[in-house]
Amino acid sequence: MEQELRNKVKEAASEYYKQVFGKKREFDYIPPSGKLLGEEELLNMIDASLDMWLTAGRFNKEFETKFAKYLGVKYALSTNSGSSANLLAFSALTSHKLGERALKKGDEVISVAAGFPTTINPIIQHGMIPVFVDCEIGTYNIDAEKIEEAITPKTKAIFLAHTLGNSYDLDKIMSLAEKYNLWVIEDSCDALGGEYKGKKIGTIGHIGTFSFYPAHHLTMGEGGAVITNDPQLYKIIMSFRDWGRDCCCPPGKDGVCGKRFSQQLGNLPFGYDHKYTYSHIGFNLKITDWQAALGCSQIDKLDGFLEQRRKNAELLTEKLSDLTDYLILPKVNDGVKPSWFGYLISVKEDAPFTKQQMVEYLENHKVGTRQLFAGNILRQPMIVENDVNFRLGDSEILNSKDLTEEHYKLLPNTEFIMNNTFWVGTFPALGEKEITRIADTIHNCVKEYVC
Repeated sequence: MEQELRNKVKEAASEYYKQVFGKKREFDYIPPSGKLLGEEELLNMIDASLDMWLTAGRFNKEFETKFAKYLGVKYALSTNSGSSANLLAFSALTSHKLGERALKKGDEVISVAAGFPTTINPIIQHGMIPVFVDCEIGTYNIDAEKIEEAITPKTKAIFLAHTLGNSYDLDKIMSLAEKYNLWVIEDSCDALGGEYKGKKIGTIGHIGTFSFYPAHHLTMGEGGAVITNDPQLYKIIMSFRDWGRDCCCPPGKDGVCGKRFSQQLGNLPFGYDHKYTYSHIGFNLKITDWQAALGCSQIDKLDGFLEQRRKNAELLTEKLSDLTDYLILPKVNDGVKPSWFGYLISVKEDAPFTKQQMVEYLENHKVGTRQLFAGNILRQPMIVENDVNFRLGDSEILNSKDLTEEHYKLLPNTEFIMNNTFWVGTFPALGEKEITRIADTIHNCVKEYVC
């Protein structure tokens, strides 16, 4: 009877989807990003709702298993956002369980200033020193050749995002990590499904992070994940995600760890309930089973989503190739297969129009654009208005209160990206019609300024 009733609910939901959402979406304004949801996602969320299980449950277990298998890693942990994934990954490296390799206040971490704030925020929040290295134009990733000169005895980690699904030089970075005994976190929130020399982006460093916000390659609405092949890091990340507790038993389950009343930890009495023993100063960053149910359906479609993104990017390159006197189109290094979160374009400095003029033209003609997130994060109020210590390449430690225009010149490509670079959409709800319209609008803009 229960299954029969459940099937009736899902049949009604299926008919609702067909009537309300079944038509192909037509775009008046072409957004730079978006989600693509089908009937399967709705039915999975309803299935989760009918379970009346309010936190992570059977769907979450299924998603974590599927996600780890897709990436070819041992461990995947879901979390409530990509930003939380970054926070968990970085926090894990501060764990006392890592002994001498644990990150401590005052340690330095290599990163870039052209990107999203939550790659940088955990470094600052943990009292460490971000070391900003300049980027390449074209890939918009870190200039790997400049990393080594920025390393000092205090450098303990490299924490970098793969820019809009296009991988940085992981061979160089992992070689430096081995040479100097550094941790590597691959912020892959914008790069799910991308590849570097046949390996999935996010799986090559010590920890990889992902986002499932609606703009991303698959969505849970809100959501993210942390992956690793290291069993110790897996347990530490889980601890930080789940209140900081020492026990690995999932919510609502007792005795899975087999050590519930048989240990003495900290200064607690012997046998104190392991479910209420805490080894880290952690958080509660789990997802709900509704989100996981959505993810379980989305991941089955991921390869198709990625293929459409790649087709869209290739079509943009083809249609804009005659504008390279004025525009810099994305560069892809050998061995890299991007997953194309978006399509980055830079306006050359000697072009007869500016980035701002092109962006305004596109928006006025209903083509959505985005900046490369924070541009130069050192110019953002989050840095300028707070007491933040950092280094620029091989410089001495600077404080945000002392920043001058001369300091910004130490990151010339980052400044160029802020002033000259924007991106347009490649997400899978867009097809040849929309991509052609984007390219035509860019051409029309150029014609406005070129005699």
